[in-house]
Amino acid sequence: MRLAVNLVHQGAGELARTAEELGYVAALAPEGYRSDAASVLGLVAGVTERIRLVSGVMQIPGRPPAMAALTAATLDSLSGGRFALGLGVSNPDVSMGWYGVPFDHPLERTREYVDIVRRALEGEPLSYRGKHFEVGGDAPVQILTQRPAGRPLPVLLAAVGPRNLRLAGEIADGWLGVFTSPEDVATAVTCIRQGRPDGDLAGFEVLPSLPTALAPSVEEAADLLRGQYVYLMGIGDPDRNFYCARARDMGYAREVALFLERFASGDRSGAGAALPVDFIDRTAMLGPVERIADRMRGYADAGTTTLGVMVSAAATTLEGRQDILRAAARALEHSGAGT
Repeated sequence: MRLAVNLVHQGAGELARTAEELGYVAALAPEGYRSDAASVLGLVAGVTERIRLVSGVMQIPGRPPAMAALTAATLDSLSGGRFALGLGVSNPDVSMGWYGVPFDHPLERTREYVDIVRRALEGEPLSYRGKHFEVGGDAPVQILTQRPAGRPLPVLLAAVGPRNLRLAGEIADGWLGVFTSPEDVATAVTCIRQGRPDGDLAGFEVLPSLPTALAPSVEEAADLLRGQYVYLMGIGDPDRNFYCARARDMGYAREVALFLERFASGDRSGAGAALPVDFIDRTAMLGPVERIADRMRGYADAGTTTLGVMVSAAATTLEGRQDILRAAARALEHSGAGT
């Protein structure tokens, strides 16, 4: 197992350089209410030399597929062939609320989208008429960006449910996970195998990203992440919120109800306090180096090939996030799970 850094846009260049010096193999840029992925990765491409760049993730409803392919080709060219395209369908609130794109048939839309992107990246003129997307017509799409030769550009998919995970196994080169325990990763790997030819995962990247906080105790570390959990669990309709649904599935329905009650009243601090330490601990890496090393062994045993260290989640400074990267590198060494 290797390490990746999941960036925050403030200080992204410094964080990526620190990660590269520490031997991290990839830098992921998320996309949401705070920043887009392409801008951050363009900056990172210019200040690093070796670390891979991954959009984690570009939102499918946010870009027509031809634009996604052009952005991917540009970032790959600027970075000397270091880019991998991470894609996800987002959620109904963001898809319709932000981009005006209906959230119907997400699996069909994803399949067509990836097909168009892959064909467009080949550089030949492309016309495509599908059920959900149509490109080309009288002006076929042709990307003229000079991408480094030698390998197809990797496509990774963010996926949650069994059918979406099987689709990732079938059409993608890797899986991007969030909010996952080691048990969740093992379940995801089982589903992904079902979409692979003969169940073979050779060359397939399993990349979950975990909120990570460094502190003497689990409780202190969890407190550093509460603001991030409040932010994620407060997005959109609570009945459709992915993070609330995951928490309920994990047995925390009462706590989610209390969280939502306090959040709706404007008490964000009280909402964060309603989340049990055990819940945060199951979906994050918390504590001192030795304990984080134990968690890493669990993720490696579950089938993780690259583990994302999500420094954006902790309530700390740029220097504090760099300390998290250093601690995680030491933890991987202590864990014995590194490659």
